[in-house]
Amino acid sequence: MKKQGNASGVSAFPADIVLPDGSLNGKWALRSEVLYRGMNGQAVERFYMSASPQSYIFKPLTNSGQWGQEKWVYENVLPAFPPLYPKMLAESADPDTGRHWIIFEDIGNLHHMFSEAAALKLVESVAWWHALPTDRWTEFPLKGPKPQVEEMAAELLRNEPGMKQLLAKLSVAVPEAIWELIRDILEREPSSTTPRVLCHGDLHLGNYAQVDGRIVVLDWEHAHLSSPYWDLYHIIDMSHPSFPKTVTSSVRTGILLAYREQSRSFAHRSESEEEFIRGYAQFACVFSLWMLSLIAGDLARGAAKWPQEQLERQLQEAMASLNQCAELL
Repeated sequence: MKKQGNASGVSAFPADIVLPDGSLNGKWALRSEVLYRGMNGQAVERFYMSASPQSYIFKPLTNSGQWGQEKWVYENVLPAFPPLYPKMLAESADPDTGRHWIIFEDIGNLHHMFSEAAALKLVESVAWWHALPTDRWTEFPLKGPKPQVEEMAAELLRNEPGMKQLLAKLSVAVPEAIWELIRDILEREPSSTTPRVLCHGDLHLGNYAQVDGRIVVLDWEHAHLSSPYWDLYHIIDMSHPSFPKTVTSSVRTGILLAYREQSRSFAHRSESEEEFIRGYAQFACVFSLWMLSLIAGDLARGAAKWPQEQLERQLQEAMASLNQCAELL
């Protein structure tokens, strides 16, 4: 895949485009519209500096725990990538996390509707970056937005009675084999786990889109080293309250096999199709169980940032994912 060369553009923005409080300066940003709000309530905005149709994306720090990480990825990782991400045009130099921001190019209105065709195109790129040698990034400073699957398994096992009670309440039949799987994950030697690769980290439906026939991937602040299944799970089975999707068993298998075939052209893979799909199913069952506990907790507290009906729909998606992936074991 052809490399882009340099991720960052030369800033053509006034020095005071962003005010000391971290908000856009109305003197220069004549019009703006909120696109979404991050976990900390900060708004990502499209803004215009003149009457022309040229627009830009202003992104303050949307997750306080990820300070400086997207900038690091843009400067240290993405220059080796083909042009599948928006260019970074300007960024703050202020170390204060409350005033950290980045300005990106605006690649247009994005439609985040799940399609098998888009997912198949996406996994071509994912297989490529999963094959990159990870030793090129010394002191890789990044971390994912969620615990590694081994930590999820440990948490589920600690709360096994409560999880079984929750699953019974939701009428989700989880075979005892899944609990044995969780125990097995915790008993494995670290060397026997799936090798860690560079992962985007948060590749749900809201973080990629097709633009003019090409795939564009957004929001790289959660990039980290993890199992290849991490990105695949987010593409196929990760439920999200704002981006609903329906994935059938045949679509899931088709995406997994397409990824495996593509990854074989970039890196040596020794496992069979059956081993690869079973490995994914094991990973997905643990992740979906963990997500169910998370969503149920949000619903019980009634204090999540999303409306209850969206969380209820997300819960149903996570249950469907768990049931379908359990059938693959």
